[in-house]
Amino acid sequence: MRISDRYIGSQVLLGTLYAVLVLGIVLVLGNLFKQIQPLLVDQKAPLGLVLRFVVSVLPMSLMYTVPWGFLSAVLLVFGRMSSHQEITGFRVAGMSLFRLALPVFVIGLLLSGVSLWINIHVVPVSKATVAQLLYEQASRDPDSLLKPGVVQGNFRGDGNDVQKLLIEAKSGEWVEGFHFYQLPGGDEDERTYVHARRAALSVDEGKLQLRVKLEDAYFETHKEDGTIDMAFAGRAEPLLIDLKSPRGRKSKASAMTNEEILAEVAGNKDLTTAKKVRLRSEITRRYSFSMACLSFAFIAVPLGIGARRRDTSSGLVVSLLVGTAYFLVTMLAEQFKSDAGATAMLWAPNAACVLLGIFLFRRARFR
Repeated sequence: MRISDRYIGSQVLLGTLYAVLVLGIVLVLGNLFKQIQPLLVDQKAPLGLVLRFVVSVLPMSLMYTVPWGFLSAVLLVFGRMSSHQEITGFRVAGMSLFRLALPVFVIGLLLSGVSLWINIHVVPVSKATVAQLLYEQASRDPDSLLKPGVVQGNFRGDGNDVQKLLIEAKSGEWVEGFHFYQLPGGDEDERTYVHARRAALSVDEGKLQLRVKLEDAYFETHKEDGTIDMAFAGRAEPLLIDLKSPRGRKSKASAMTNEEILAEVAGNKDLTTAKKVRLRSEITRRYSFSMACLSFAFIAVPLGIGARRRDTSSGLVVSLLVGTAYFLVTMLAEQFKSDAGATAMLWAPNAACVLLGIFLFRRARFR
């Protein structure tokens, strides 16, 4: 290994680490706060649950920050080397531009392998874990997620029904002023409201259900035909609220492993063609995103050399523009109704970076 390889490689690796940290703070904390805010402010969840939530969310950011950080690092390193005439010195010594950039391609290939592992194994597990945390906490201690005056809406009934809970106060093992709403998640008009002067909460660990024993209860059901059924009870049998793990439900494609996606496509006969395309596109997206680091290596080196400025802000601006354009184009894949169209759109940014990079490399050789 040449001294130039160690010099450039160490600069790029160190720059990538710093860039990932900076981008993680800038890009992730906003989204992180957006997701944590309902836990901290609305539900006032325990600190331990919030910390577990943060640990589960952070790995998702690596899907974007690793390639984006690598792109920023290469642009900054080669921009600085160009402005200090180091590139010229290496080329006068007989090194070609491609040979000079070889450490960048090696690092890009290695980071693409790391990204592939993250996208296939880490990100789906992290997303599934985030959805699981609230259910685990509710199963262990339902009182911790039911705060007076705060609506809790993280439960699901049969089908797509949405269930919401509200309590007015707590008194020992009882909650005062219990309110329960069951709202239709589809086109149905039927909805249910339950109120009780006080209620006792317990968890049936075997059936994973929240059992609510009601006193002085009022039941109101709005039927699809517009009629309303009402009932009163001094004491009511336990109201059962499902706490089953979301892993037992149909998950989003982003929270499923590749094997689970393929099994869902092959085994679920009720899936529409559009849904199957979206599921298979999620697998393709993981592979295409993983190749972003290697693709960025082609375009970042000549762009960094072309900047020829002493200020590092230009490299950051270029990296933000390129990275934003890359990820925005991949989002267009959701608009395609066929596997071929979605696949072509997902791989298009990688192909564009490689072709444009080869063109820019050829131009930079003769400068």
